Amino acid sequence: MSEIITVGLDLAKNVFQAYGADASGLAVLRKKLRRDRVVAFFGKLPPCVVAMEACGGSHFWGCAIGKLGHEVRLIPPAYVKPFVKPQKNDAADAEAICEAAMRPTMRFVPVKSEETQGAAMVFRIRERLIRQRTQAINALRGHLGEFGQIVPQGAANAARLIAIVEDPESGLPADAMAPLQVLVPALAHLETEIGKLDAEIARRAKENEVARRLMTIPGIGPLIATAIAVLAPPPETFRKARDFAAWLGLTPRQYSTGGKQRLGATTRMGERSLRRLLIIGANSVIIKRHVHAAARPGTWLGGIGSCAQTSIRLCPFWERS
Repeated sequence: MSEIITVGLDLAKNVFQAYGADASGLAVLRKKLRRDRVVAFFGKLPPCVVAMEACGGSHFWGCAIGKLGHEVRLIPPAYVKPFVKPQKNDAADAEAICEAAMRPTMRFVPVKSEETQGAAMVFRIRERLIRQRTQAINALRGHLGEFGQIVPQGAANAARLIAIVEDPESGLPADAMAPLQVLVPALAHLETEIGKLDAEIARRAKENEVARRLMTIPGIGPLIATAIAVLAPPPETFRKARDFAAWLGLTPRQYSTGGKQRLGATTRMGERSLRRLLIIGANSVIIKRHVHAAARPGTWLGGIGSCAQTSIRLCPFWERS
C-alpha cells in the first residue's frame, strides 16, 4: 500500500468515516471508525495531514489527533461542498474533505485549544441568557399590552414591566396576576446572571494586554475587546485589516462575471457574535459622535453625517480601522 499523505475524516456522533490518499491523490484507505477507536487508529498511522470540516467537535478532535504527531487542518464546510460527488454519504464526504485539503489554495481554520474554547464559553452563555431575557421581556410586554399597559421596548424598561406586575393597584385582573408573576423572578434571575458574566468579562479585559490595547479604539469596551482577543483568529492569520473585515462578513458578496463587477449584501461570514458586537460598538460611536475625537468635524467619520446611523454603512469604518 502506498504511503498515506492526507486523510479526510468525516466527523459524526458515533461512527466516523476516514478516507486516505497518497501523494498522487489516489485512494489508499477507506475505513469506518467507532468513536472510541479514532485516537487508537490515528496513533498507529505515520505522521500525515488529517483534514476535517470545522464544526462543534472538530477542535476537540484536532487537539487529540494533533498530539499524536499529525498535522490537523480544519476546512469550512462551504469550501468542502463543491468537492462532494453525487450520492452523498459519509464515505463521499470524507473523500471530499481529503480532496479539498490537498488543494494548494485552500483556506483552513486554526485549531483552538481547550483553554481558548473555555475562555470563549462566557460569550456563548451570555448570548443565550440575553436571548432568554429578551423573550421574557417581550412576553411581559405582550401580555400587559392586552390589558392596556403599554411600555416602550428595550431591556432598560424591564423594571417598569416588573413594577406594573407587582403593583396591586395596576388594574390587572386577578386571574392574570399569578401567571405574570411567574416571569418576574425568572427575569430578575437572568439580570443577575448576566451581570455576573459582565463582571467576569471586565476582569478578564483588565488582565489581558491585547484587550487593554483594543479598548483604546473608539467604540470598543471590555466586552468587545475580550471577544476579539478570544474569538478572533491570531492576527498573523490576516495580511491586512480588510482581510479581517472579510472574515467578519462586513464586506459585500461579489456576483461578478463577464468583466462586470456586481456587489451584493454583506457576506455575514466569520464569527457571528463578534460581528454583532462590533456593529453595536460602531453604532455607539456614530450616535454619540459629538463626544468622540475620532468623529469630530473634518474626520472621515464626522463627514458621514446623519445618514451613517444605518448599519449598512459600517463596513468602511471597520475596514479602515
